[in-house]
Amino acid sequence: MPASAKTALGGQVVRYIINGLVATAVHFCVLRFCMEVLHVPLAGEANAIAACFGITVSFLGSRYFVFKGQEGSVVKQGSLFLGVYAVIALLHATVMYVWADRLGFDYRIGFLLATCMQMAFSFVANKLLVFK
Repeated sequence: MPASAKTALGGQVVRYIINGLVATAVHFCVLRFCMEVLHVPLAGEANAIAACFGITVSFLGSRYFVFKGQEGSVVKQGSLFLGVYAVIALLHATVMYVWADRLGFDYRIGFLLATCMQMAFSFVANKLLVFK
């Protein structure tokens, strides 16, 4: 891989991490709001609601910040992105449900575990499928 390609990829990874931190912060804040203010009874349900907000922030950041300069239909990219994130959100919600609701462990730790899993899948899927 040429040096310029490595530098470009490295820049994308840094921007991906920044975008992911912002989207995760939004996701977690909405999750806490649902659990602690709205008193949504199930962590999995609260997480599903929060995921919608995190996914929206992630798409906007991915399109305009992480993979900037990528030409493509916003409708096509949005559809692919939603498909990828629908799968990821279901996995995330399943981890939260099993971890917090079934096993009774702290929902915040479950959120961290599920988010690590999400990060592993989303960069590769977005780079190779959505914003190629």
